[in-house]
Amino acid sequence: MDPYVLKTLNAERRARRAAVMVTDLGDGRDRIVREGDHVAGDLGGAIARAFRTGNSGSVEAEGRIFFLNAHLPRPRLILIGAVHISQALAPMAKIAGYPVEIIDPRTAFATSDRFPDVALHAEWPEDVLQREPLDSYTALAAVTHDPKIDDFALKAALDARCFYIGALGSRKTHAKRIERLLALGASAEQIARIHAPIGLDIGAASPAEIAVAILAQTIHAFRSRGLEAKGAVA
Repeated sequence: MDPYVLKTLNAERRARRAAVMVTDLGDGRDRIVREGDHVAGDLGGAIARAFRTGNSGSVEAEGRIFFLNAHLPRPRLILIGAVHISQALAPMAKIAGYPVEIIDPRTAFATSDRFPDVALHAEWPEDVLQREPLDSYTALAAVTHDPKIDDFALKAALDARCFYIGALGSRKTHAKRIERLLALGASAEQIARIHAPIGLDIGAASPAEIAVAILAQTIHAFRSRGLEAKGAVA
C-alpha cells in the first residue's frame, strides 16, 4: 500500500470521517475516496453503497475490477436526558451496536445506579459537547422536555449534521422549539431535519415502547443515508 494513502486513511479514521480505499486490482493502485466526493458512473454507485452499508468487496466497473475497502466510523447515540425513556433505550441501543452516552446536568437523575455500564455525564450539554464534539456519525435524541437542556444540544447536532436528530414533545411543543432554534441561528432547512415528535409512529405509549420507536428511527436514518435526496426512501 502507498504510504501516503495509508496516512490519509488513518487521518480520516482518527477524525471519525468515513472513507473508502479503492484498489484497482488490475494495476494495484490505491486511492482514498471521502464521503461526499463525486465519483461518476457505476464505480460511483458502488462506492455510494459502500458508504451506506459499510460493506467491503470487489466490484466491476468501466471494464475493470476494483476492491472497495470501506472504513466507516462506528455510529453512536447521544441521549440528552437521564429519563425513563433513556433507561429503556440505552441497553437496547447497545444490543443494536450503538454505543450510548447520556448527558444530563440534573445529578438526581444522572446516576450510575439508574444507568449502570453507560457513559454518563452529569454536566450541561454545552460543556460536554465542547469537549467531545458531535459529528455526522452521531445520532442525538433530546428527551428532557426542558429547553434549557435540550436546545443547545439540538443546535449543536444540526450544525454537526448528525445523521439522526430527534426531540421529545408534541407538535405544539415543537412549534415553540422551532422559534427558539431560529433565534439561536438555526435555519428552517436545518430544523426540518429534526424528528419531532420523536420516534417512528407505532402508537408507542410507555417509555419502553417510545425507546423502541426511537431506536428503529435511528437505525432507519443511518441505513438510508444519502437515499432521501434521490427519492428512494419515503
